[in-house]
Amino acid sequence: MRSVLVTGGAGFIGSHLVDRLLAEGWRVMVVDNFDPFYDPAVKRKNIAPHLEYSNYTLVELDIRDMDTLRERLSGEYDVIVHLAAKAGVRPSIRDPIDYQEVNVRGTQNLLELAREWGVKQFVFASSSSVYGVNPNVPWREDDCVLLPISPYAATKVAGELLGHVYSHLYGIRFIALRFFTVYGPRQRPDLAVYKFARLMLKGEPVPVYGDGSSRRDYTYIDDIIQGVRAAMNYNATPYEVINLGNNSTVSLLEMINALEETLGVKAKLEFLPPQLGDVPQTWASINKAEQLMGYIPKTEFKCGIEHFSQWLCS
Repeated sequence: MRSVLVTGGAGFIGSHLVDRLLAEGWRVMVVDNFDPFYDPAVKRKNIAPHLEYSNYTLVELDIRDMDTLRERLSGEYDVIVHLAAKAGVRPSIRDPIDYQEVNVRGTQNLLELAREWGVKQFVFASSSSVYGVNPNVPWREDDCVLLPISPYAATKVAGELLGHVYSHLYGIRFIALRFFTVYGPRQRPDLAVYKFARLMLKGEPVPVYGDGSSRRDYTYIDDIIQGVRAAMNYNATPYEVINLGNNSTVSLLEMINALEETLGVKAKLEFLPPQLGDVPQTWASINKAEQLMGYIPKTEFKCGIEHFSQWLCS
């Protein structure tokens, strides 16, 4: 039985990954501190089915606490998948120091433990935010012009670079996955698709920052999990940065229209000034992911919105 440590394994992406790993027969150790960024009860619900598995262990712990990480984790892992982080562009502007502490020092802690334990495969959750306001779309991993415009994005760049250091010095294979606007069942309630759908169902105004023309490369959760699993098995090179996106863009107003059609309600739009830290567009080139890992997203946006809406209304 192969063994994996998943940090942030009670969250949106993490709980879906754990679903897949338990179904495949992995021994899964999850570290999560149930950060109150959103209601911890949501995460408790995510993991409720996992607690029934004898090969699943949950450790409630902050990744900044190095001493307790050493004490409570066995170190006997084939792979570390590091998803834990303080998330969100706008909150990071309000609290940059805390984002630095969790996202950078926390990542360094996990890399240091990987070195101590001899774990040779490390998958890191990066973000499309690292590209910032780079106008060269679709964004390619070999474009060295990174122009992050939020503390959150800067912490993800730092995590990628720390991974390169540990890969070079200690032979840890480090795969940084730049996620592009992940959505689907169990999505964080602060993210646009979930937040807008909830407001629309309540008949409350939907805040539209800017004129609604900003575009995102929305990627359905099942496709992201496909990419993470491929990265866990990847063994061709010691260090890679790889986009996981859908290779298409959807405007904010188009996203709202898709929710209107699926939910059968009309949105009440409230147009507001653009927010600091928001980028006008995200768009992933996924050629590298396909070539190296066989990654091919299968869920079109409209179909993904239907799946999300069914979950939300169930």
